[in-house]
Amino acid sequence: MKTIAARCLALFVFMLAALPAAAEEFISSYHSVVDVAKSGQLTVTETITARSEGDRIKRGIFRDFPLYALDKNGSRTKVGFGVLSVERDGSPEDWRTESIDGGIRIYTGNADRFLADGDHVFQITYTTDRQIRYFDGYDELTWNVTGNGWQFPMRDISATISLPENMTPTDTAVFTGKLGATGKDARIMTEGNEVFFASTRPFYQGEGMTIAVKLPKGVIDAPTAAQERSWWLQDHLGLLISGIGLLVVIAYYYNAWAAVGRDPAEGLIVPRWDPPEGVSPALVNYIDNRGFSGAGWTAISATALDLAVKGYVVLEDLETSIVIRRTDKKIEDSLPVGQRTLLSSIGAPGDSLTINKANGVKVQKAGDDFRAAIEKEHRGKYYRSNFAYIVGGLMLSITIILAALITGNFDENEIGGVITLVMTAVFFAIGATIFGKMRKSGKSLLSRIGSIFFMAVAGFIGFTMIAGLLASVFLDHTHDSGSLAVAAIGLIVLINVLFLFLMGAPTPLGRKLMDGIEGLRLYLTVAEKDRMNMQDAPAMSPQHFEKLLPYAVALGVEKPWSETFETWLASAQAGEYSPGWYSGNYSNFGTRIGGFSSTMASTIASTIPAPVSSSSSSFSGGGGSSGSGGGGGGGGGW
Repeated sequence: MKTIAARCLALFVFMLAALPAAAEEFISSYHSVVDVAKSGQLTVTETITARSEGDRIKRGIFRDFPLYALDKNGSRTKVGFGVLSVERDGSPEDWRTESIDGGIRIYTGNADRFLADGDHVFQITYTTDRQIRYFDGYDELTWNVTGNGWQFPMRDISATISLPENMTPTDTAVFTGKLGATGKDARIMTEGNEVFFASTRPFYQGEGMTIAVKLPKGVIDAPTAAQERSWWLQDHLGLLISGIGLLVVIAYYYNAWAAVGRDPAEGLIVPRWDPPEGVSPALVNYIDNRGFSGAGWTAISATALDLAVKGYVVLEDLETSIVIRRTDKKIEDSLPVGQRTLLSSIGAPGDSLTINKANGVKVQKAGDDFRAAIEKEHRGKYYRSNFAYIVGGLMLSITIILAALITGNFDENEIGGVITLVMTAVFFAIGATIFGKMRKSGKSLLSRIGSIFFMAVAGFIGFTMIAGLLASVFLDHTHDSGSLAVAAIGLIVLINVLFLFLMGAPTPLGRKLMDGIEGLRLYLTVAEKDRMNMQDAPAMSPQHFEKLLPYAVALGVEKPWSETFETWLASAQAGEYSPGWYSGNYSNFGTRIGGFSSTMASTIASTIPAPVSSSSSSFSGGGGSSGSGGGGGGGGGW
């Protein structure tokens, strides 16, 4: 009785242990027949018996096949590949292919049809070439039978190499295990022109079998010289286009820069206590920044202040809002065009322009008219961006990059590297522009620290990426023309970013005025004791302070200039300073006027109507509007 009970218990335990195995999906048999033609083309028939349990194998299996192999020199070559037929359980089966990283994926089965549980026999027949490696004294076929990327364990693996008639290999080899392993868990048998390989143990997921046959020289037809040239061109076309393209882009930009982008030589910068003759504060801002800074609001701020000093307007209440009120003074024809335009936007004597939220549309129009008037009169006179040359270089570079990507043998990682390089270049272009603007001496210490931090982070990211690319090219993939082509494309992108900043150049007149403006900035920011030591420098006075204050605003250095005046005012005991062009609280005037530019610019910015957003759903609270809105690989089941 105890014996019967013991046997029943053992049977029960065995059945429990067998249940998970019964539900396991695996490959019970994997057999590959490789027919080698005398031309070197391979016709491969893979017969795969797989157990389906409706888990990962629901509709069929997929087989991944790499489209690149290494030749005898370790260079990556693109192999030919074509599917001839797909069968399941002895009948033709539906199939489709899709591209994957470095290869192709073959799906067997139909998305609308599920397999019955149990064993199914899948047979995939395909052709491939460029798999024979031609050495000096012999030829060789090394074939990764299964690949190391299968999702399932395999119980039996076998392969047959069928050579042309009367051809016998001089040596054979087999390697088993995980990627890079050199196990010998297979037996080899040669009979005539056929070599049979069979595994001697089950294989876990990620393990595979690679076989090799060594052939006498000349048994397989070697490629002709013309065919080798064609193959070499196919393998290196992307590198040739990107490499030659790099030289073309360099030559284009250098010639363009030499013709129109070379900056005139800087003159001697000496401190000066008057602005360049005939140059208004707004024009100083325009020339100094090679275009308006702060969207033009800094220039408007300086213009309003200059008009106030000249008596054409009065500024009211710089603390909570800004009101620019016209006086009765007659407008002179000698006024710069920007100042006449701003006065026209304000209106007749007694009228005012109030800068607040309710008046945003009018403020925006006044700013647009002001900028347009100045740019119309002065565009191209002091600085030429040479934008047409930049566009030409960009179009040339884009054409070269697209041609290289289309014709080259790039895998997804390399294409991703190209995209990353382009994005990084754009990032650095924007970052460098921001950094250049932040370094202006009139910016706050916090802004300058922020810009330095930004460029430090950007520099670290850029250095890491460039170092990684160089390591990839020169250490890991020197055999890979794709990596070298990516490096060439990266240099093309870098050249474009570099000349984006180099191509623009001041005109001779612009260079002369920039030298004078720099001398004025030097005078406005220099320490008081150094200013007093300047020969023929005028003494500080309210008139001298007011004359240069609009220019200090235009250059973003109104704070140090105002602080200098406040210090002089206190030491000279000149009494209370009460400018006639300012109506408001005079206490701490220097502090308030010292922040005039930034205060006015931020006040103006807050008044401008926000653009209509189109990011919300047409059916949500935001509502919609017009205009919104060599063998190997692996496989698995699906």
